[in-house]
Amino acid sequence: MAADPTTGGGEAESFFRAAPPLRDQDRVAGDLADFVARHSGKSLPPSPPPSLSSDLISFDASRGSGGGGRLAGVVCVTSGGTTVPLEQRCVRYIDNFSSGQRGAASTEYFLKAGYAVIFIYRRGSKQPYCRFLPEDSFLDLFELGEESDIQVPESHAAVVKTAIRNYRKAIDEGLLLKLPFTTIFEYLQLLQMVGTAMNCLGRQGMFYLAAAVSDFYVPWESMAKHKIESASGPLNMQLNQVPKMLFILRKQWAPSAFCVSFKLETDPDILLQKAEAALRKYGMNVVVANELANYKDVVVMVTSNGRTTVRRPSKEDDVEEQLIDLLVEMHSEHIMQLNQDVHKLT
Repeated sequence: MAADPTTGGGEAESFFRAAPPLRDQDRVAGDLADFVARHSGKSLPPSPPPSLSSDLISFDASRGSGGGGRLAGVVCVTSGGTTVPLEQRCVRYIDNFSSGQRGAASTEYFLKAGYAVIFIYRRGSKQPYCRFLPEDSFLDLFELGEESDIQVPESHAAVVKTAIRNYRKAIDEGLLLKLPFTTIFEYLQLLQMVGTAMNCLGRQGMFYLAAAVSDFYVPWESMAKHKIESASGPLNMQLNQVPKMLFILRKQWAPSAFCVSFKLETDPDILLQKAEAALRKYGMNVVVANELANYKDVVVMVTSNGRTTVRRPSKEDDVEEQLIDLLVEMHSEHIMQLNQDVHKLT
């Protein structure tokens, strides 16, 4: 029987206690603490969200903290799919489908809207500002000049220059912190660290949980240490349910943050029903419902006030542009509600 996610964090505590330690945990914790501290004093109630219809991958630096401007907030974007190792010295694993396209695109639009972004991403998945570069071969971006100097071909020069310029701007101004993961163990440990670190931001914090997180896993202590031998015949393996961390994030790690989760299904007949159930069960502010067959073209935002369908205007546009614009407005209202409550008390 599946555990009720509202009954406490017993299963979560057991999960973290048995999980292998996160690599470079101390360095990650230090980088995360510095990033949050840098922006915690600069998060002010955001002004009406800027139009996101201009140059796709150019954000308004005047709203970033690097230039002393006002910061709309801090958002944690999760992106890509988690793996479930089948062996401790992993050769085989179960993977979740996700290219990371949505998380990468959304990070660009959040930066454009004036947010600082903590980007928790799957190693090897799509990266912010790199979505338009050739996928087949990194070497296609370069050619040798007459004196064997390395050059970018004219066909890719504009997009490469723009990608480098905007990426470096986000990094140099301290607006983008990237934290990689591969396994379900790494992902959930990072989410816990970020959640507790962002708690101090209160309503200025946002979680945009676009990663494809495994529902089942092999507990570390139950896992084979070495490669499972195929000569022993068919493999029978029982997987445990991954503890549901959304409720814990919402109620314990960062209870005042604005939380957006995603629900992906292959069956359109159950998609909205499951999204609404997740909204109630985990206390999300928004659940974004998307169907595998058309997730690049249309999503449905499910909230306590109803449903909003978001479509991309054309194949040249990103549905994330419209989605982030709406979420920025909703987050602004979430922050302003606190200000109104405080004003009433005074």
